[in-house]
Amino acid sequence: MKKTDIVNLLNKDIEGEHAAIIQYLMHGYSMGEGELACEIEGIAREEMRHLDFLADTVVELGGVPSFKRGDMRLTGKSVASWMKNDVLAEEDAIAMYTDHIKAINDPKIKRLLERILSDEKSHHGDFQHFVKTVERDGLKDIRGNKRDKVTAILDWGIEHEYTVILQYLLHSYLAPNEKMGKEMQDQAINEMQHLGWLSEKMVSKGGKPRIEHTKIDHSKHPSSMLNADIKIEKEVAAKYDASARVVSDPKLKKLLTRIRDHELYHVKVFTDLKKTIKE
Repeated sequence: MKKTDIVNLLNKDIEGEHAAIIQYLMHGYSMGEGELACEIEGIAREEMRHLDFLADTVVELGGVPSFKRGDMRLTGKSVASWMKNDVLAEEDAIAMYTDHIKAINDPKIKRLLERILSDEKSHHGDFQHFVKTVERDGLKDIRGNKRDKVTAILDWGIEHEYTVILQYLLHSYLAPNEKMGKEMQDQAINEMQHLGWLSEKMVSKGGKPRIEHTKIDHSKHPSSMLNADIKIEKEVAAKYDASARVVSDPKLKKLLTRIRDHELYHVKVFTDLKKTIKE
């Protein structure tokens, strides 16, 4: 099999992992704090590691990781129906990885996919167990339908954080050296924290998190990447600052101010990185 064909298969796997991450996070956030929500978010983090493994492999093969999102199952009016959808998502993943293991003849890549497949089989069993747990404990969707100034701010913040997570991860994989790659991944992880904080705050305020992103910068030259990253961080730091000034809830004001300070820190990190890039 040609490298380009392998890259195409691995990118399909990445898109599947991407979909699973968002589907599971949506389900975890929507049931509030608790042991089950934490377990589901833990599974989402394992899917993030899979995405990372796969993206690194695509780059090693000379390709560019896909950051399209595969199909998600977000229907269902009960938490039990969500868990059943997550069972089905894992069955899709198991079938796809099984097919790709058979199709790819590179022993190192086959070994990686077999390792991921083992995790997906474990997740499948976890979600089957969660169906029974939810039905036994009567867990419910705690989201509301509130739409006001506060939920609009949170909705914007979630959209921004999701966008830069993807953008910084892509830039990390395309980075010309290990230092830039690590810094970009570190800042992406920080943005993941922001996404979680804002989504949980949205639910506590009676709204529904809507995890969608805007346009991602696909620059391949490191200076262009960093220019785009600096620009967006400056813009959103200003918007977080303005948002913190208009909300009355002191806890939300504190959260928005904290995120603003993180974004300003990212500006400094990216600016310092630019100085190390050889044109």
